[in-house]
Amino acid sequence: MDTREIITITIVLAAAFAYINHRIIKWPPTIGIMALSLISSIALVFLGNSRWLLSTKALQLANSVDFQDVLMNFMLSFLLFAGAIHIDAGKLKRERWPVLLLATIGILISTFVVGGLTWVLFTLFHISVPFIYCLLFGSLISPTDPIAVMGILKEAKIPSSLEVKIAGESLFNDGVAVVIFISIAQIARSAGGNFTAMDIGRLFLQEAIGGLIFGALLGYIGFLALRSIDDYKVEVLITLAIVMGGYTLASHLHISGPLAMVVAGIITGNKSKELGMSDQTRDYLGKFWHLVDEILNAVLFLFIGLEMLIIKINPTVMLIGAISIVTVLLARWISVIIPVSLLKLKIKFENNAVTILTWGGLRGGISVALALSLSSNMYRDEFVLITYIIVVFSILVQGLTIGKLAKKLQTRD
Repeated sequence: MDTREIITITIVLAAAFAYINHRIIKWPPTIGIMALSLISSIALVFLGNSRWLLSTKALQLANSVDFQDVLMNFMLSFLLFAGAIHIDAGKLKRERWPVLLLATIGILISTFVVGGLTWVLFTLFHISVPFIYCLLFGSLISPTDPIAVMGILKEAKIPSSLEVKIAGESLFNDGVAVVIFISIAQIARSAGGNFTAMDIGRLFLQEAIGGLIFGALLGYIGFLALRSIDDYKVEVLITLAIVMGGYTLASHLHISGPLAMVVAGIITGNKSKELGMSDQTRDYLGKFWHLVDEILNAVLFLFIGLEMLIIKINPTVMLIGAISIVTVLLARWISVIIPVSLLKLKIKFENNAVTILTWGGLRGGISVALALSLSSNMYRDEFVLITYIIVVFSILVQGLTIGKLAKKLQTRD
């Protein structure tokens, strides 16, 4: 299947599922598209070797697309920049300590709790998996995804400060989790080698701090370029250059592209919008990136559903995956309540913040992509299946109930 055919089928399926969801199901768009894609995938699995055209093409599409490469090396840069560009820097600054601790300490806590519990689960089922690989799984399943839940939370009318906490944490912990994942993967690959703790620390600082500094540099260069002209077509093109050129350069410099995109997006969405753009450009830029965000999210969740066609099913691992839903939620609760308890000594939190942050911490495409990036000797098949089960539950169950939960908690208050 060539590139043109892959893109054509992807867009046609995404448009068809989006239309059906909008007219009939009326779920949040990303959740509806993923649900329809997942149902279609399961139906095609039951059809088996059917020669039906759609069945054949869907199977070809699932096998042709390198989901990990498409998301991590292309889509993620756009999604993070598009999300960050709408973040209010003033509100984010006020919530900086909760966002910082949740996106760093919280991720580390979740990584070790999930890793430890996963190792115990495998041991109970008499499956021998080294602890380092369980820890690697903990790092890839820990980042939260704001994409599917933010619209629902807005409808639930939760306090804007809590919205900023969820969105800010999710944007930054994606980048932090990728850095942690890369660092642990280096340890796993160098078992018995000469990769020292100092090397790991240096790699972490290079990726994380380098990404933040590079993102700030990108954002400021973009601001200077945008301020010097007044032509919305060129200015939109400049923001595209920031994303595509910046992310590519970050990968060559071996620094965190995701963190760079978040920082560049925040600067572009605040400093550049306020001081470097006319009202017309601001309007076009906002609509353009909103549209890019919606289209890529539709494609992303379509791919997540289609991955069902090629994931290797193992009954025992499926049971471990089902139990892991509980362990991941427990780890999320622990990783939220510890930073929040510490911060409550000086900062006032919203009522039920821990509950909403825990249940609203959805897992998404980045977890699936990181799992798919594992090599076969890192127990790739087992962790891909477990990750998929957790992500599907997270999006379909947590995503569809977080709004109702938030409303119920607010009514109770």
